[in-house]
Amino acid sequence: MHESTQADATRDPVCGMSVDPTTARHYDHAGNTYYFCSQHCHDRFSRDPQAVLNPPDEPETPPAGSTYTCPMHPEIEQDSPGDCPKCGMALEPIAGGGDGEDHEFKMMSRRFWVSVPLSTIVLLLAMSEMVPGLGLSQVLGSASGWMQALLALPVVVWAGGFAFVRGWKSVSNLSPNMWTLISLGVGAAYGFSLFALIFPDLLPEAFKSDAGHAPLYFEAAAVIISLVLLGQVMEARARGQTSQALKALLNLAPHTAHRLRDDGGEDEVSLDTLNTGDRLRVRPGEKIPVDGRIVEGRSTVDESMITGEPIPQEKQTSDSVTGGTVNQTGSFVMEAQKVGNDTVLARIVDMVTNAQRSRAPIQGVADKVAAIFVPAVVAIAIAAFIIWAAVGPAPALSYALVAAISVLIIACPCALGLATPMSVTVGVGRGANDGVLIRDAEALELMEQVDVLLVDKTGTLTEGKPRLIAVETANSFDETELLELVASLEHASEHPLARAIVDGAAEKGVKPAQVTDFDSITGMGVRGRVNAREVLIGNSRLFEDNNIDAKELSVRADERRNAGETVMLVAIDGHSAGLIAVADPIKETTPEAVRILHDAGLRIIMLTGDNEKTAQAVATQLDIDEVHAGALPEDKHALVQKLQAEGLKVAMAGDGVNDAPALALADVGIAMGTGTDVAMESARITLVKGDLRGIAKARRLSEISMRNIRQNLFLAFVYNAAGVPIAAGVLYPLTGLLLNPMIAAAAMSFSSVSVISNALRLRYARL
Repeated sequence: MHESTQADATRDPVCGMSVDPTTARHYDHAGNTYYFCSQHCHDRFSRDPQAVLNPPDEPETPPAGSTYTCPMHPEIEQDSPGDCPKCGMALEPIAGGGDGEDHEFKMMSRRFWVSVPLSTIVLLLAMSEMVPGLGLSQVLGSASGWMQALLALPVVVWAGGFAFVRGWKSVSNLSPNMWTLISLGVGAAYGFSLFALIFPDLLPEAFKSDAGHAPLYFEAAAVIISLVLLGQVMEARARGQTSQALKALLNLAPHTAHRLRDDGGEDEVSLDTLNTGDRLRVRPGEKIPVDGRIVEGRSTVDESMITGEPIPQEKQTSDSVTGGTVNQTGSFVMEAQKVGNDTVLARIVDMVTNAQRSRAPIQGVADKVAAIFVPAVVAIAIAAFIIWAAVGPAPALSYALVAAISVLIIACPCALGLATPMSVTVGVGRGANDGVLIRDAEALELMEQVDVLLVDKTGTLTEGKPRLIAVETANSFDETELLELVASLEHASEHPLARAIVDGAAEKGVKPAQVTDFDSITGMGVRGRVNAREVLIGNSRLFEDNNIDAKELSVRADERRNAGETVMLVAIDGHSAGLIAVADPIKETTPEAVRILHDAGLRIIMLTGDNEKTAQAVATQLDIDEVHAGALPEDKHALVQKLQAEGLKVAMAGDGVNDAPALALADVGIAMGTGTDVAMESARITLVKGDLRGIAKARRLSEISMRNIRQNLFLAFVYNAAGVPIAAGVLYPLTGLLLNPMIAAAAMSFSSVSVISNALRLRYARL
């Protein structure tokens, strides 16, 4: 967006392109008139050269209704920014909530940059005698200690005050965490130093050096806080990068739409004011605001956001369009059919958000360790203090205090807590970029363990856009009459094959008649009355249940089924009347997908309600391992149960209502994004593009995400396993060196950043 620098409103002041005068709109919040560049290379500019083009900044107070949650404890939710009472991490806004600002990053950055110069001065004062020619402590004498105390005070109390608040919350909520250890370590360092400065004579001699001076650790307390803040700033920035995929999805939708009025005019309105049935104008270069259908005009639309295909799709009257996709060449008027949270884009965002907030089962390992880790570290710190005090060199208590503080600081389990949620967040976002929507983290973990893949045929292996191939009659029935009766009855059905028959009849000029007593018999067919005649359409099982003889049709039906066509038998008034043959082409990508899945070691089983011969013809073409034809919803459900009882991990891929029970029961249910809402609600993974290759991508995503999580857990475990003994002083007998608490703080921050950085590698993984 750009502010106009000239009074001439016929040219865009940035690019110089002409302006479309019909794009004049008013914004309620400012009352200014805005025009759009005719080539849409810029969002908007104002006719008034003095007007501010960008909408007013959001208020600093989060808007009502915003919800914040903890990435490691998604059950924690509140309506304002804050800290998690369990782990102390900053709460993050759920998608669509918050005010767009990273409060944690801003707060930590401000505190860090204030603490750095103060900590540096304190460090120079404390270490000056180690620098030849500096010797500030000798010049200043006792004033040096007071200066260190005063300069370190704002660092510890203001810049690091949040650590003590979080530490207290962790204790009061009986959820000890990293902040418990940090607050104990820093509090001990500063508190002891202040006591030693004010009451040096009250300290035991074991704390004092040979010269009789009591040690001060103000520089350790200040530098530890600065390093903790540095780690928090780096973590906040890295966590912000993990949500880039989600932010990209949110940015796909435009902010406004052009709604047509009854008088022919139009208004630019916010998307949240749109209702189903509103008529909207979409110009070339604009994003389609919501899901709907074109009622006037034609165009080409870039649907790569949904399909992943770069080739624009031709759209004309009655065609569906999806919100967030980009209109290219033509202008059209559309009718809004799904608005708000019902749009495809909103559902994708919601699914990704929920998945990123969910917990993978492997997180339980880290949780169990963390539950006993902090108390164990405190116990180790106390033990280190006692041992050093008892057998350490002079001044023994001084060494003991340093060892205890170092143990508390270096053992902070933040890296352990971040190991799983960071990888899940990035992995789910990476999948969304490729049209693989993961509903929950458990599905992401289970997908790599899948042994058997069950796939529906229609709409999953095939295009789901069957075409009417033939109409054959029996018992002297008229072909046109038969097609009219069948098309009329199928007009009331939602099955993909029904639509093919209706469309095929329309191409032949046959119009559907009124239907009464319509009934859909799941897995078998439909029945109803058309023109006072009882019509039955379905498979041989339906004929058997109604005692209708289908022998005359069987031979012809089998011939067509052997060719891969789907055949539906038709009965009129209780007598066989003919058959309808429909063919559903196999998707071009299906053979490649099956080959990839076979290479990954999966056993593939086709489950279909179609007959054995048709199903076997398709299976032969695709090299499917096993076929179960004529399967009802309960049959699919039962097969999933049977395979799971054998100890196998089962994935089920489907797109129809009849697949929903099996999708819900399977270890991993996979729905085609081109299928029914019921299927997508029942599944744990949705393939937005309806491409079976997405299953291979989901498998690959699961493998690399779980490998990344295991790497993170290994880093966190090994780091603490090695860091705690070193901090306790096990290397002192060999090297004569004891780990400084400041070095421990730097190592602690590095461990968390290394885990997050490793998780961020998933953004660039190839699926």
